[in-house]
Amino acid sequence: MTRIFKIEPYHRELISKTSLLNFLSFLDTNEVELPVLLMDSERLKKKASAVGKNIRNSKVFYAVKANAADGVIELLDGMSLNFEIASEGELEPLEKVGVSADRIITSNPVKTFKFLKKAAEYGIKYYAYDSKDEVDKIAAMVPGAKVYVRLSVPNEGSEWPLSKKFGVEIDDGISLISYAAQKGLDPVGITFHVGSQCTNIYNWDNALYKAKVLWDLAAQKGIRMRVLNIGGGYPVKYTKNVVDIEEIEKNIDGFIKDLFPPDIDVFIEPGRGVVGDAGVFACQVIGKSKRGDENWLHIDVGVFNGLMESIGGIKYSYILEDTGGSKKSWTIAGPSCDGFDVIDRNVMLHEPEIGSMVLILSCGAYTNSYASEFNGFSIPKTLLI
Repeated sequence: MTRIFKIEPYHRELISKTSLLNFLSFLDTNEVELPVLLMDSERLKKKASAVGKNIRNSKVFYAVKANAADGVIELLDGMSLNFEIASEGELEPLEKVGVSADRIITSNPVKTFKFLKKAAEYGIKYYAYDSKDEVDKIAAMVPGAKVYVRLSVPNEGSEWPLSKKFGVEIDDGISLISYAAQKGLDPVGITFHVGSQCTNIYNWDNALYKAKVLWDLAAQKGIRMRVLNIGGGYPVKYTKNVVDIEEIEKNIDGFIKDLFPPDIDVFIEPGRGVVGDAGVFACQVIGKSKRGDENWLHIDVGVFNGLMESIGGIKYSYILEDTGGSKKSWTIAGPSCDGFDVIDRNVMLHEPEIGSMVLILSCGAYTNSYASEFNGFSIPKTLLI
């Protein structure tokens, strides 16, 4: 069955013709159960290859939390990428494909005892921290580990800020670096995170200036650090264009060259920037309704089983089958019985028919990895094509 979709001009700015044709061809020629998350393997390879290309002395550690599907991990492992994890559950798919410990770091500043035990047994050497308690835990369970302190930096311009929960200011940072050394750990560097889906290139400037101050204070105390971990934050296109990886990295590289020693190692932890716009959710319209003045469109994937980021402000773009319906403003909702399951409001779309297919763009990151089986709805499968 060949389906005809309504392609709007703005869609062409968000997804390449090659990727779109690849998805549509797959859906036309294969019987797949909807909803399903489709990942374009060629797009995935292209994005993974782009990260770190314009930053000297860089090593790329894919943030497994963004998408831990077996096929994604296998593809990135085949490209010899490294990995960043936060739990034993994220270590499991790496262990399955035989990723060695020297290709894994963990930047979760507050780790569980179960994970620390597993990480130590596996041989992981690099750990983030931002408190004395965490230093004590690491020193007890992974003696001699290489550690990097998490610095709090501005997250303005990021659609998913991360600055409230983790990170310390400079004064506390230097105290923690000294404390880690006293406890027999190896304080190798500094890490920060400008916020997920960061569309403000100046966030990296501010973060690097702040990291430089802390770096120099450590040097004054006789602690020579070697690692600058710039975290993630690279944005992808959802409803509009964003600054691209090359521009971000050339800016970062210039600041690092001016501020830091030439022989440091730069760690990068992309998640969304690698997988985000390589994925498309294919789902179905399961209902339409009128609630007062609102037109409601119900689909079979929602907040709980794949689109959790919609409640944090991420806006998606939709491609519907062309049924000839007129354009209306819709409130888009998922399939559960919970009133919280609302994905978006005031979305202008042509009216579809019940059973029509919907493609939701840029769904490769933080969709299935957030998903649950709340209300009995299964987590959609992830397929690489």
